[in-house]
Amino acid sequence: MTITKLIKIALAILFFLCLLNMPYGYYQLVRFLAFIGFGYIAYQANQENNNTAKIIYAALALLFQPFVKIALGRELWNIVDVLVAIGLLISIFQKRKTTMEKPNSRK
Repeated sequence: MTITKLIKIALAILFFLCLLNMPYGYYQLVRFLAFIGFGYIAYQANQENNNTAKIIYAALALLFQPFVKIALGRELWNIVDVLVAIGLLISIFQKRKTTMEKPNSRK
């Protein structure tokens, strides 16, 4: 399992845990870890010349950056957290599916 997949799984878990009533410090930690994680994933996408993924993950890094807080309200942040977590999990399986299809296309 690659570090990118581990980061995606860890971030998805953190985002789902945001649905619970956590202390404010937890949400600050999630924003910081998401900023770093999405930044790393965007960098990896750039190294792989995957411009679409690079833009998506860079935008997510900006959305979750901890320096200038974006006030969306708790309910809207919960929706964003769930959508991003689901998107991360889907991206893991889509990537795996794409990787599994490549050997078959060499016939």
